[in-house]
Parts: sequence; structure tokens; C-alpha cells
Amino acid sequence: MAVASSLDWSIAAGISRNNRKSLQYPHHSHYTSKTKTPFPFFNSNSRAVTPVLEDDAPAGDPPVIELALKLQDFQPNGELDALICSFLKDPQTEHLAYDYYQKAKEKPGFKLERYSMKLLIRYLTRSKNWTLLSHLSEDLEKSRVLPDKSTCCRLIATCIKARKLKIVSDLLRVFVDIDVGTAVVAFDCAMKGYNQLHMYSTSVSLFQRMRSEGLNLDNACYSRIMEAYLKLGHYEKAVAVFHDFESKKMIEAGNSDSHSPRIYWILCESLGKLGRVFEALEYLREMQKREIKEDHSHYSSLIASLASSGEVKMAEELMQEAENKKMLRDPAMFLKLVLRYIEEGTMEKTLDVVQTMKRVNIRVSDCIFCAIINGYAKKRGVKIATQVYEDLIMEGCEAGQVTYASVINMYTRLGVYSKAETAFGEMEKKGFHKCVVAYSSIIVAYGKMGRTKDAMKLVGKMKERGCEPNLWTYNSLLDMNGKLSNLRQVEKTWKEMKRRKIEADRVSYTTVISAYHRARELEMCIKYYEEFKLTGGSIDKAMAGIMVSVLSKMNRVDELVELLQDMSRQGTKLDARFYRSAMNALTDAGLQLQATWLQQKFKYS
Repeated sequence: MAVASSLDWSIAAGISRNNRKSLQYPHHSHYTSKTKTPFPFFNSNSRAVTPVLEDDAPAGDPPVIELALKLQDFQPNGELDALICSFLKDPQTEHLAYDYYQKAKEKPGFKLERYSMKLLIRYLTRSKNWTLLSHLSEDLEKSRVLPDKSTCCRLIATCIKARKLKIVSDLLRVFVDIDVGTAVVAFDCAMKGYNQLHMYSTSVSLFQRMRSEGLNLDNACYSRIMEAYLKLGHYEKAVAVFHDFESKKMIEAGNSDSHSPRIYWILCESLGKLGRVFEALEYLREMQKREIKEDHSHYSSLIASLASSGEVKMAEELMQEAENKKMLRDPAMFLKLVLRYIEEGTMEKTLDVVQTMKRVNIRVSDCIFCAIINGYAKKRGVKIATQVYEDLIMEGCEAGQVTYASVINMYTRLGVYSKAETAFGEMEKKGFHKCVVAYSSIIVAYGKMGRTKDAMKLVGKMKERGCEPNLWTYNSLLDMNGKLSNLRQVEKTWKEMKRRKIEADRVSYTTVISAYHRARELEMCIKYYEEFKLTGGSIDKAMAGIMVSVLSKMNRVDELVELLQDMSRQGTKLDARFYRSAMNALTDAGLQLQATWLQQKFKYS
């Protein structure tokens, strides 16, 4: 069944069907003529509501109910509000309510009550009719009627989520003008929404607007603006806002709200960023004296700040205190402590951190695991690092993609290729299929084991999984194929690098030149050497040695002298074999002066 309504404002008692405008909407199929009117305050004999069943409705179509409402028959003080309210309460008629509301506004003395305004706002926000919502602030300003605070907050939050910031600004202006209490709550909701969208500068603007309007901030507002300043990196301003908050004595001992602990956390975080960690520690003790509820974030912030500033002993004492209170929950704090221990070279303490994390049931993250392994590799050597890795695995720590990539590389460097391959297999089983470093490391291992075909297959698998080979991968392929004198595959790899726009480095050129030199294709060596010079790269000992040999064998003495002069300017040394090759070439060409210069300038290794 569908309803049609007329907004006829004529005084005539009879309304003909031909000049009546109908709005239809579906009713439940069980609706019958005996169903009560959805507007219970109307008398069944009243001429204001006249249901009419269309006799000529097509077969199969739902019947239509027409409502001919003459709004002049209702008193503006109560009955019109009740009519609109009844429309808004029923989901099947709420779409009619705004039309009646627009007409009712023209009657002198009409205004919606707070509850009806709440229902109207609920309908407009739910329907996301931003055009109508943009005019709502004007209606609120004229009627000076606001719904409850929670409805105002939902309205602000909905508009911010939809990025209707102009509507938000207009609504806040109206709230300030009508009710200060509602305005403060609405500003808090707005700053919360902007912070969630990372629009911290806008939150600062709202804070300044509250100050200019003379509004008194509550604890929630102080928390929002301090958070905004913290995220913007304005730590001094966050501390200044806290001092303003503290001066108003808004917290009584043992009677703090949910925002007070966060305010103190932001304070500790800001002071830590400013290097005033001891001052932050004093505020933690002040919190405890004032019986403000502390949580793990306060301890995490202070321990991390103490560790970063080098106050490791105090950080350890505070961590012990937090552990006793069961307030160790932040893995990021443990990571900062581990990094400090690595920096100071006290590697055994990094393993103590792991034990602490196990005691408080916090999983050792991949970042922490990898930091410990790489720290050991840097401070104690790769072999000890792999032993530590194996010990931690035995203790139940789980490696992630970054840790696997590091340990595979370490095994490859040590020449323990079987363990590298085993770790790579474990990594794949866990679903880590897109780690370029791990792939490149195992490809290097295959190359050193002489398993070139397996390396090529793995590169194909990389591409299938959407993991693009990098320069390190291609250099490994060039090296292994070059050592096998597989020039066809070297050329193919080089062309693929060009096609994928991977810029070759000095290692790439040296590897290719070495491959052609090994195959005695000296012209190709010259070609790639000239191409390398065009890139502006500097010559290292490996490339210089090969090119001295190439130019000497080809009797290109002028180019050899030019190369030796470039090497002299760059301070590049020659090994004994290539030194003798250059000396022989110069002597055979009768260039005794250049040979003497070579003896004076170069000390071969």
C-alpha cells in the first residue's frame, strides 16, 4: 500500500483528486482499511486526514492512500509539531516530514520542539541530504531550539566524516550563539573528528576560535588540542596548554575523568621529545600522588624517552616498576630499548629484553628480532648472529619476513647455503612471497653453488608472484652467467634490465666487461667501458685492472695512457698482474717516458 500526501494550504473544505499532488511510498502488505491511522492524535471523524482507497488502481498494484492535510487546521504551538513528530517517528513516513516542516515554518509562531528537532536531524543525517543540512543552521538560529548534546555531536561527527566542513563551521557558530554548554561539547567532537582525519591544523584553528569566543575548555578539549600539537611536532605548545589546564585546577585528587590520564601521557611524550625526560618523570610521580589513574602508555613513553636519552639504568628501573604493576604492553618501547643496547654494545641485554617480553606475554615482533640479529652481526660478527638466531628460534621466537631476509643473507655470506635454503623454504611456507632481499640472497647462493638453472627458475617465480627483481638480483645473474661464459644469457639479462629501466651500476658494468674479457671478446669490453664512462661513473680497482689488460692486448696505447692518468687522479691502485701488463704494453710501444711515469705514480698491491 502506498500513501500520497497533499501540501494544499487552501481554505476550501473539499479537495478534488485532479488538483491534488500525490506522494507514494510502500506500506506493509498486511495493511488493511481496518489498520489504525499512523497519526493517533487525529480523530477518525476529522476532516484533516482523509484516507481514500483508489478504486481504479490497476490489478496487481498496491492500493494508494491519499492524505489531504490542511495545515491551517492545526495550531502552530503544538499540533503542527506533533504532526511532524509523528511523521518522523515512522520510517515509512519520515520522508514526508521535511516537506511539512518547510511549509509549517511559514506559519507565524511555529517552531519544532527539541525532541522533534532531534528526530528531524536524525532523518537528515541518515539520508545524507547535505543540501537540506546546509540550511539547518539557519533554521536553528531562527528557532533558537537545539536538540540534546549527543544529537548535536552526532550531527557534527557525520558532517566531518563526509568532509562537509562548511556545514560544521556554520553549526558551531550557531551552537555558540544559542547554548555555550552545547558549543563546548560540539567543539570537542569536532576536534576529535579532525584529529582522526589527521587534520591537526584545523583542530588548532578550532582551539583558537574557542579562545576568541571566550569558551571554557573542558578536559576533553584540552586532550584534543594537546594531541594536535603533539602530532604537529609543536611540543612546547602542548606543554604550554597543559600548564593552562593545570592552572585551572580541573582535576581533584582521586576524582579524575577518562581524559586526564591521556593529558598526562601527551605531556610526558612532549617533554620526552624536548629532552626534558626527568621533568616528565616528576609529572608521573605527581599523577600517582593525585591518584590519577595511570596506564601502560605513561610508562612506555617514559621508558622509551629514558632509553633514547641514554639513561639506561633509570629506564631499567622504571621497566621493573611497570612490570610489577603489569603495565608493560607496548612492543615499540621494547624496540627502543633494544636499539639503545645495540648502540652501546651491550648485546647480552638485548636477550634480557626478550626474556622480559616472554614473562609479560608479549610476542617478540619481527622488528625486534631482526634488530637483535643485525645488531649481533654488526657488533660480534655474522657467525655469532646466526647462532643467536637459532637460539631464539629454539626458545619459541618467530621470524618474520625481515628477519628471514637478514638471516638468509648471513648464511649466504658464511657459505652455509643449505641453511640459507632451509630458511628460505620456511619463509615461503609462512606466506612471505614478496621479499626481494631474500630472493636475491638465495639467488646468490644458487650461483655460488653452481645451480644456475635453479637461480633462473627462482627469478621466474619472483616475477609470477609480483616481486620485481632489483639491481642486486640482476648483478647476481650477470655474475653467475658470466663465469660460465654464457654470453647469450648475459646479453639477455642486460636487455631485460634496460627494458625494466633498472639502471646498471659499476658492479654491473664490471661484471659484464669481465665476462666478455674472459671470452676474449675485447671489442665488446671496449663498448661497455665507453658506455660506462658516459654515465659519469668512477673507475674502481677491478674495472681498471680488466681494462688495462684489454687495452694492452689490443695495443691501444693512447687509451691505456689516458686510463692510467684517470686512475692516478682518482687514486686507484693496480694489482701486480695488471701493473706488469701495462708496463709491458708501454715498453713494447717504445714509450719509455710513460713507463717511467707509471713506475713513479703507481705502487701495485
